[in-house]
Amino acid sequence: MMENKIYQIIGLCQKARKLVAGEFACKQSVMQQTALLVIVATDASDNTKKLFKDKCSYRNILCIEWGTKEQLGKFLGKEIRAVVSILDEGFANKISEMLKSIQ
Repeated sequence: MMENKIYQIIGLCQKARKLVAGEFACKQSVMQQTALLVIVATDASDNTKKLFKDKCSYRNILCIEWGTKEQLGKFLGKEIRAVVSILDEGFANKISEMLKSIQ
């Protein structure tokens, strides 16, 4: 139940254009420090997980491993997505609170 709400907030975030999806776009948002929260799918490759954890920890950006590639893509109305970056502070805070409460 809580997972569906998180996916819905991620979908809302995309409609507000405060989200970027996909490895290349997310990597750019982390490098430019516009990302406030990075969500990496649990079924993403080990190289992808390590890349984003390292880049985010160096820049003090919260990086959480959660969800699946298929579900992230589905709620964004796209193909599978391994990584999404949240660019808005309000959305980032709400999603991180919800994720911490279920983990």
